[in-house]
Amino acid sequence: MPTPRDNRKPLDAFIAAKAEIDTMLDRLKALSAEPFNRSPDEIDRGHVGTLAHDAELLKRITDAAFQEGEFAE
Repeated sequence: MPTPRDNRKPLDAFIAAKAEIDTMLDRLKALSAEPFNRSPDEIDRGHVGTLAHDAELLKRITDAAFQEGEFAE
């Protein structure tokens, strides 16, 4: 009879990584609720470029998570 493998270490690491992601998502959601700490009259091209870059990074993450875009099978 095979010995059951002990997956406590990987499971603990998985849970820790998930908690880290949850914290980052909560912070981003709160920042987004406050239009990324910008008032409408102070928005310039730099802010647009930065936000577009951030959106592209998040798109890569969601594409990988949902197997879409370049990660589609």
